[in-house]
Amino acid sequence: MLGTHGRSVTRTIFTPVARGLAALHVTPDMVTVAGTIITIALSAGVLARGYLWQGGVALGVVLFCDSVDGVLARMTNQVSKFGAFLDSTLDRLGDGAVFGALLAWAALGMEPGTTRTVSIIAGIVAMIGVGTVPYARARAESVGVEAKVGIAERTDRLVIALVCAGFSDWGWGDWFYPAGLCWVAFASIVTVIQRVVFTRKALAR
Repeated sequence: MLGTHGRSVTRTIFTPVARGLAALHVTPDMVTVAGTIITIALSAGVLARGYLWQGGVALGVVLFCDSVDGVLARMTNQVSKFGAFLDSTLDRLGDGAVFGALLAWAALGMEPGTTRTVSIIAGIVAMIGVGTVPYARARAESVGVEAKVGIAERTDRLVIALVCAGFSDWGWGDWFYPAGLCWVAFASIVTVIQRVVFTRKALAR
């Protein structure tokens, strides 16, 4: 999974950045909030207006920098339960903004037809799925089970959706847009099922 395998790389890259932020007395929570604001602004102001590859690239940079707050927190010994809660909560806002923007463009910007219809349906399912996946994990943890299983992490879902949207914007094929959303919808549903089954088995033991 992209999120799992990319963490060591981002930690190495962003350690110097985190040192600079620490010298400026920037806290991890400030970085988390700033990243979410930027994500929402780019989603609403760029992606939802049909600038798909531009929005995808910009959001990709923000997504890549998502680890800065964690690196900074560990470096400055500011790791806290509230910080983890804030990061997870604001991630949901960011995800909602991205997929809401993709759904908005499908509904308002695409020409009527099969591609538009499939994109809207897949977008709705994806919106529900990306909210339910982390909720399933959170509820599992509330009963003492660490349900991190699943075929697609947050990073995977965002990257696939944004890359496919960018491909369609470059003229590689309109079908890339619904294909990306369909994959996210499918992967989210499967991941929720996997976490439900995992939690049931764990509690049974």
